[in-house]
This record gives sequence, C-alpha cells and structure tokens, in this order.
Amino acid sequence: MTDAQDTAADSSLRPRGGTPPDDAGSSVPGAPVPLLEPREGIPPVIADGPALTEVITAFAAGTGPVAVDAERASGYRYGQRAYLVQLRRAGAGTALIDPVACPDLSGLGEALSGVEWVLHAATQDLPCLREIGMVPTGLFDTELAGRLAGFPRVGLGAMVEGVLGYVLEKGHSAVDWSTRPLPEPWLRYAALDVELLVDLRDALEKELDRQGKLEWALEEFSAIAAAPPTEPRKDPWRRTSGMHKVRRRRQLAVVRELWQTRDRIAQRRDVSPGKVLSDAAIVEAALSLPGNVHALAALNGFSNRTGRRQLEQWQAAVDRAKALPDSALPQPGQPVTGPPPPRAWADKDPAAAARLSAARAGVSALAEQLHMPQENLASPDTVRRVCWEPPAVVDAGSVGAALAGYGARPWQVELVTPVLVTALATTGA
Repeated sequence: MTDAQDTAADSSLRPRGGTPPDDAGSSVPGAPVPLLEPREGIPPVIADGPALTEVITAFAAGTGPVAVDAERASGYRYGQRAYLVQLRRAGAGTALIDPVACPDLSGLGEALSGVEWVLHAATQDLPCLREIGMVPTGLFDTELAGRLAGFPRVGLGAMVEGVLGYVLEKGHSAVDWSTRPLPEPWLRYAALDVELLVDLRDALEKELDRQGKLEWALEEFSAIAAAPPTEPRKDPWRRTSGMHKVRRRRQLAVVRELWQTRDRIAQRRDVSPGKVLSDAAIVEAALSLPGNVHALAALNGFSNRTGRRQLEQWQAAVDRAKALPDSALPQPGQPVTGPPPPRAWADKDPAAAARLSAARAGVSALAEQLHMPQENLASPDTVRRVCWEPPAVVDAGSVGAALAGYGARPWQVELVTPVLVTALATTGA
C-alpha cells in the first residue's frame, strides 16, 4: 500500500456519522455510514423562469465553492446533452435544474463566474454544461485530485467512502435521465451526488498539500478550465466497433454509408445510434455486401422482424457504397499525424524503439515513486512524440521545451524532463 493509500485509510480523513453534519470535515471514528437523504431533503426540480431566477439569486449570494454535477442519457438519447443539473453551495443549499425546461443557464453561469466549481471527472460534464451556458472560470476536480493523491479507486462513491466515511447509493447512474417526470429516488440520488462534494474537495486539498502535490493539482485544474471545446472527431465512423475486421475499401465505404445513415436517423429520432442499428450489424453488412433486402435480412442484426421499409433504407445505403467509383472509396486506416503505433517502431526505427522503452521504464518508475498513475505524470502520446523525434540537442532545456510544446504542464515538465534526458542520452539520441 502506498503512502497516499495509507492516508486514504487513515481515520483522520474519515469523518463518520448517521447523516452528514454541517461540519462534515470533522473526525468521527466508526464504520462507513450509508448516506440516505440530503440534509435539507429533496429540493423541487427547477423548471421555469421565475424559479430559476430565485436559484440564480440564491447561488450568487452563497459563499465558498459550488458543487456542480450533470446527468446525461447516454445509451438512450442522441448526443450527450444534460437532462439534469445539480448544484450545492453554502448559504444556497441544493438545487436541481431541468435544462430541458430551462435550456439557457448562462445567467446562472455568469452568477457563478469567479467562483470555484467542484466537479467529479470534470471533462465528462463540461461539454454538456457548456452547451447550456455554464462555463467555469476555475474548478477543482475531485476525481483527478484522487488520482494525483494516489487513491486506488477514484469513482465518486469510492472517494466519498474512503475519504469521508459515507456510502453513496449509486444504483441510478445509468438510468434514462430524459424521463419526465423524474422519479423521486432518482432525484434523491442526484441531490446526494453534490451533497458532500465540497467536503470531499476540502479533504483532498489537505491531502494533496500534505503530499506536496497541491500546486501540481492546481495547474491541472487550470488547464482543464482553460481548455477550448473539443473539436469534432474526423471520420467518426472509423470508430465503429469491430472495424478491425473490415479491410477492403469497398467494405469501408459500406461501413461509412451505414454509419452516416444511422446517425441521421438517430439524430432525427433523438435516440442513441445503437438503438437504431448495432455496430455489429454494420460490420456484418460490410463484410457480406448483400445484393438485396432478402440477403440483408438473413444477416445478424437484420432480422425478419425488421420492417420492410427499414430493410430497404439499409440496403439503399449498401447499394450507394457499392456504386461509388474507386476514387471515392475511403482509404484504409486513418491519416497519421504523429508517430506510428509503438508496435511498429522496432522495424521502422530500432533506435526510437529503444528510446521509448527506456523512457517508459523511467516514467513508470517515477510515477510509482510519486504514487500516481503514469498517464497523469506524463501523457503517453507526449512521451512517444519526444522519443520518435527527439530534440537535436538532448539537454534539459530542449527536452523541457519539447514537453511544454506538446501541452505538458510546468510541474510535469520539471519532473519528467530529467527522466527523458536520461533515457534519450543513454540510448544514443
């Protein structure tokens, strides 16, 4: 067990009790206690302008950080929009907001400008929050804090139990949050998700400071808050599960056409694409290249229970792909903008393969010493890029500049540069 893990189990970080006290950071020894009810009860769902205005006023007048969470309907609806937003702040209590009924929360976002937002796994929720006008100017990510502190399990439930000594009920995490009205047990679950988030933040801040990692964490949080919106993925159809089986360009064209047809239908119906047609069915059709709807209906994923009209639309997509001229067929693989896959390095550039092996070993050893995941110490892609094309002069300045150029934060540059300099120098870069 690492020092950080020892600390996670230490009773000094584990306040306990039946219901969350107002000073949930106090130390009360005992066994983990189920957290069953929000301390002020389940608040009403905010679903109109006047109620939203009251919430904005209350949260603007609150004090300290604000806990923020969002629930999506992944696997049920198209896209990743928010279907419930939860907030909690001292002096304002907890609010549950329906972003379907109140789709513009920019007024709330502005009221909380300059306030630290506390989120768990912030990068998962920030895109859907941004869509409704909520963008933090600063944040604290309790999941990332847990990773940097060396906790072995960093899900919200595990962190609340390991750090604060309360057990969260997590049974509703994968439900269809687009359901209206939302059942009371779901609302209770949602309110409890932000109930102790600020308390968790405070305990983790103390632990990171104890380990000498608080400044590292603050740099990470600043980078997340300042990051621009993610660009749409190029050729998203290439991520169809089972694509490794599809090798011929004509077959790739079928995957592309079926994927795009499915996406249009899913978007129009506002349902998850997988509920329209499975990835496995798309790949099956691409491999078989059926000549008519009867042949298509015989394939896995296209049963006879599928309506004739649906079969015809899928067959039409297959036929469009089959009719394309060779010049319009997609190329196999995706354009490579960085180094080749590491498995190919030994053949393409044995010296680079040796550099990468040494660098990985060094970064792994340092990460273990610091009690944190290797990928949080240094992005694997960044390490690969530096090893594939090392600086002309291998010294701390040039290697550090290369790391910074690939997006490494100052704390990462400081720690990882000596490791990479050693790895590159000893392998003859």
